[in-house]
Amino acid sequence: MNASPRKILFWSAGAIALAVLAWLAMREPVQMASVAQVSRGPLEQSFLEEGKTRLKQRYVITAPLLGVVRRITLQPGDAVQARQVVAEIDPTGSALLDPRSRSQALAEVSTGESALRALHQRLAAATTAEAVAQGELRRMQQLRAQGMVTASQLDQARTQADTASAALSTARSDEQIAARRLQVARASLAEEGQAGRGKVLPVTAPVAGRVLKRHVESSTAVAMGQPLLDIGDPAQLEIEVEVLSTDAVRLAAGQKARVLRWGGEGVLDASVTRIEPGGFTKVSALGVEEQRTRVILDFTSPRERWAALGDAYRVEVEFILKQEKDVLQVPGSALFRAGDGWAVYVVDGGTARHTPVKVGARSATAAQVLDGLKADQTVIVQPDDRIKDGTRIEAVSGR
Repeated sequence: MNASPRKILFWSAGAIALAVLAWLAMREPVQMASVAQVSRGPLEQSFLEEGKTRLKQRYVITAPLLGVVRRITLQPGDAVQARQVVAEIDPTGSALLDPRSRSQALAEVSTGESALRALHQRLAAATTAEAVAQGELRRMQQLRAQGMVTASQLDQARTQADTASAALSTARSDEQIAARRLQVARASLAEEGQAGRGKVLPVTAPVAGRVLKRHVESSTAVAMGQPLLDIGDPAQLEIEVEVLSTDAVRLAAGQKARVLRWGGEGVLDASVTRIEPGGFTKVSALGVEEQRTRVILDFTSPRERWAALGDAYRVEVEFILKQEKDVLQVPGSALFRAGDGWAVYVVDGGTARHTPVKVGARSATAAQVLDGLKADQTVIVQPDDRIKDGTRIEAVSGR
C-alpha cells in the first residue's frame, strides 16, 4: 500500500526532529569562562617574593660588669635619647677584683679599640664614595639636560647617590656607637675597687631610638655582658627578602622594587641595597629544596607613607627587572603548560581553541607574547579541566 503524502511528510518531520534532538544531546554543554583581550602596552618584567621588615641596627645594651641591676622602668616602645641612662648597676666588689672579670674587661677594651679603628677607615671610605656618587649625579643631571643620557640612567645615578648617602650615615652612626661602647668598657675598669662605697654605675643608651625588648625587669644579679635592653630606631627600617638564587643573579644594587600588600594603602617604592653573596637551602611549602639568598632593600617612599610599619612586619616585594614601553601581552593567568612550552585557549566563534604561544618577559600579572597571538584576540583566563579544544564557551569579561 502506498503511503499518502501527508504521512510521508509527518514521518520525515519526526525523523528530522529526532536527529536534531540527538545532535543537541551529543553536543558538549556550554561552559562559562572569564576572558580577556590580547593587547599592546607597557610591560615590566618582574617577579614577586614575600619578605619582612627589619631594623637596620638593633643595639643590645649589656651589663658592663658583674653586679646587681636596679629595676628597669622603661617599657617596650618607650623613646630614649642618646646617652640617656637606661639602667643602673650596683657593682659587686669581689667580682670587680676577680682576675677573670678584669681580663674580660681588658679584652673588651682592646676589641673596642680595634673596632673603632676599623670604623674610622670605613667612614673615610664611605665619605669618599658618597662624594664620588654625588659628583656623578651632578654630571648625569647636566647630561640629561642636554639630552645626552636617558631618564633611566639619571634615575640609576640618583639611586646610587642615595645609597652612598645612606651608607655614609650608617658608617657615622656605627662609629659613634663603637666609641660609646668603648667608653663603657673603659668605665668598667675605672670602677674596679669602687664597689662597696655607694657608687652606682649608670648604663646609657648608645643611640636615640625606642626600647624594643626588656631582658631584665626586676632588680636582679647580672653577669658582665648579660643583655639588659634592646634598642633600635623604627625610622631606620629595611626589608629582607629570601630570593631564589636563579632570580638573585638578575638583581643588582640600585634596582627598583615595589612593596605590595604591606597592610597600608597604596604601593611603596624601594630599591635594592645589597645582595648577600652566600646562599642557603630552604624547603618550600611543597617540600621542594630551594637555593635562596637574602636580598636587602631600602624604602625610597617618604617615611610618613610607611610610618606604621615596625620590625619583622610581613610585606610582598615585586622586583622590577626590565621595563618595555610597547609589547604584545596577555594576562599571565591565561597561560598554561603544554609540553615544554606554553599555550592559551583562544575564543573563536564561541569555541575554545588550544593555541601554542611563545612567551618573553613576564611581570607579576602579564606576559609578553612573541609568537602565536595577535592584538584584540580573546583568551580564557584561569582555564580549568572542563575546558579543552573545541569546548563551547559563554564569555564573561574577566578584565
